[in-house]
This record gives sequence, structure tokens and C-alpha cells, in this order.
Amino acid sequence: MKKILYLFVMFFMVSCIGEEPLNPEADVEEFTIDPQLLTSKTIIDQANRKILIYLKPEAYQNGISPTLTLSKGATSSPASGTLIKFDQPVFYTISSESGGNQKKYDIEVVEIGTWTFNFETWFANRESGYEFPLDNDIQIWSSGNPGVALSGVPSQADVYPTRSTPNGFNGTKAAQLTTIPGNQLSEFLGIKLFPGSFFLGDFNSEQALANPLAATEFGQPYFDMPDKFTGYYTYTPGATFQDQAGNPVAGQKDRFSLYAVMFNGPDRLNGTNINTSDKIIARAELPNDVPASTEFKRFEVPFTYIPGRTPGNNVMVAIVASSSYQGDTYRGAIGSRLIVDSLRIIAK
Repeated sequence: MKKILYLFVMFFMVSCIGEEPLNPEADVEEFTIDPQLLTSKTIIDQANRKILIYLKPEAYQNGISPTLTLSKGATSSPASGTLIKFDQPVFYTISSESGGNQKKYDIEVVEIGTWTFNFETWFANRESGYEFPLDNDIQIWSSGNPGVALSGVPSQADVYPTRSTPNGFNGTKAAQLTTIPGNQLSEFLGIKLFPGSFFLGDFNSEQALANPLAATEFGQPYFDMPDKFTGYYTYTPGATFQDQAGNPVAGQKDRFSLYAVMFNGPDRLNGTNINTSDKIIARAELPNDVPASTEFKRFEVPFTYIPGRTPGNNVMVAIVASSSYQGDTYRGAIGSRLIVDSLRIIAK
């Protein structure tokens, strides 16, 4: 009798171990397109459930057949490898292996026209509440807000360092960047402040904790030779500059950072190499040793080309702004505020 009971228990345990639960995830992990059809690498924006693709004109006209890598056991509609065309909105519906979860990913073909950015249209992330601007209904700008969201702040726009403001140059909306204090979780990780940051490109949340500087992926495809970087800004530094440990630094004032960089893609630069990469062809940087002002000032700075470096087939341009110029090392003054509006890249 004991042997029979023992065998029954063993059979029950093996049965339980063998019945692995079905996977509830419904994510697009990779969205692969023939590189010869692209002007830049594809971005999967998991936070907003968007896939941003950068197509050459003939690929846009003829359509593409992407290969999808999904969560284990998940399925997609349309299926991986299906030819898709862009004469109407395109989206993928992903169903989990368990059947209990479903996600819809919108496909957006990125094409930047005039390279004049007025920041009039903003939307909020559906889960975390932070704002981001749209250009022709497409998200081409990002910020450090997704990283701040990971620290557990409330889901409302006004707690984030980068957001819209109604006090723009023409009395309409603009982008406002403010250096804010860290919170309990960030300070546990040694982060005493969050600078306001804003850039053309994408924030890779998968890198946010392991390598925050690599999470900021700068640049969008550019098809001319840039000549000037222009726009309007106001800047007010915070009262007390502090070091990475949060200690006041006597005699030091905060400054902003605002510049544009032209470089060879299709790989984007990030916070680890935006100032040092040998892919950089030209740079236009606004001097930041200027008096504070609450009134908008117009700037116009030329691109300085680096001798011996020539454009390739996949040129990109990034615009990068920060309310604290040493914010990448978590140094700055809480309360520093930079507002930018009507930014423009003028071609030769």
C-alpha cells in the first residue's frame, strides 16, 4: 500500500512539473526589415506600442515584408513575413500564447520634412503619464522621462522634468526642461537629481537601469547638408549647484546644453559617445555662458565641419537639450529651467 501511495505522489508531482503555464506575454521583440530598404534602424517603442520605421522611397511605395520575433508562443496578425503597404494605416495585433493578453502595435513610417519644430502638439504616455510632442502625428522626439518613470513617480505630467508649457515663443506651446530632485528610489541608486533632457531620437528603456547614458539614442535621418541651427530659448539656473553626492558646490552656477550634431548612421549615437564618436561630421552648439533670461532669445549657430570626415549613405542629425549641462553625471542645480521653441535645422 505504501508503494502504491508513493507512486501516486510521484506521478502527481511529475504531472504538475510537466504542466508549464502558457506564456501571458504578447510583445514584439524584434521587427526585422531588409537593411537595404532602410535609412535608419527600426525603433520598437514598447511604452507607447509603436514601431517606428525609416524607409527609402522605393520601399515605401512597394511595401515591405517584415519578419517578427514575438514573445514565446505568441502569434501576430498579419503574420510575420506578410507584405504590408502604406496606402492605409498599418498595425499588428499580437496575441499571447495563453490567449489572455493582446497588444496592438501601430506602424509609423518616419519622414521629417521641413526640420522646423514648434512643439504645438503633445500627448501623454498611456501608462506613466509623461508628455511627448508629435511631429506630423509621429513621435520623433524623446527625453529622459521614461527613465524617471522607472523610479516610481506618480502618473502625471507635472512631476516629470520634461513637459510642455503654454508659455512658448509665440504665446503657444513649447518644450520646458527643469532639473528636479531625485526621489527615494533614485537616491538609493545614488541619483540625487534628474535633469530635464530633450532630444531627437529614442529612449531605450531596456538600457535605462544597466547603462542610463546608452539609453538615450540620438538622431533621425537627414538628407541634406546642414548649414545652421536656429531657434529660441529662455534659461534660468537653479539657486544652488550640487555635485553627484548632492553636496553644494560653492561658486559654481548651472548652465544649459543645446546643440545639434550631424553624423554617419545608420546606428544612432548615445550619451556615451555623442561628444567623442569618430562618426561625427559636423556640430553646431549654442554657447551657454550667457546671462539668465526669462525673455526668449533667438540663436543662430553655424555647423562646424570636421576636416577629413565625409558624409556616407545614411546621414543622421541629432538635436540635444538639457537644463543642466552636467546632468549626464547627475550634477546641476535643482530648479534650473530651459524652455526651447521653434528649433530649426537650415540646409545649405
